[in-house]
Amino acid sequence: MARNATGKAPRRLMLIAAVLTTLLILGTGAYLALRGNPRGAAGTALASAIGGPFRLTDQNGKTVTDADLRGKWTLVYFGYTHCPDACPTALNDISIALEELGAERQAVQPVFITVDPERDTPEALKAYVASFDAPILALTGSPEQVSQAAKAYRVYYAKHPEPGGDYSMDHSSVIYVMDPQGRFTASFTHESKPEDIAQRLKKLLA
Repeated sequence: MARNATGKAPRRLMLIAAVLTTLLILGTGAYLALRGNPRGAAGTALASAIGGPFRLTDQNGKTVTDADLRGKWTLVYFGYTHCPDACPTALNDISIALEELGAERQAVQPVFITVDPERDTPEALKAYVASFDAPILALTGSPEQVSQAAKAYRVYYAKHPEPGGDYSMDHSSVIYVMDPQGRFTASFTHESKPEDIAQRLKKLLA
């Protein structure tokens, strides 16, 4: 998690559910990696349990759906532009990992989906992802559209009030690897080293 959640019981229950789901995703990912399975989660229940339909808007104001991502491997990360640590770390690591792929990087599309649509307009996202050395597709939408996408990927997020009337966002921090058919295949945390991400992707792309 990017931040420990506190507050009322419903929020705690949501956090617990998100933690359990994240542990399941990461645990399965680690198990498959240790087995050296080049197909990742393909053929397992998780392949279809993570991911699903969404309709969002990219940093250029264009409508993007999950169907538009088919045909490429995608690295999907949910976060927000005001995130102080986990999000920039994850996006920077993705950028470095793609660089290590060389020519194969053309087969991979990094995707950043905001959990803070109130502040993360297409313009804000465009300025944010421009600081990373990767062709990141940044997506936002209405609160309802973002919620639908987050639910499809089993992502937890919630607004966390800060002193002075500002707020930050609590959110789970997972990099999802989706295959060209849109099926969940593997996962990383924002703490995964870029070389580990690159090595895993090379096996999947082979």
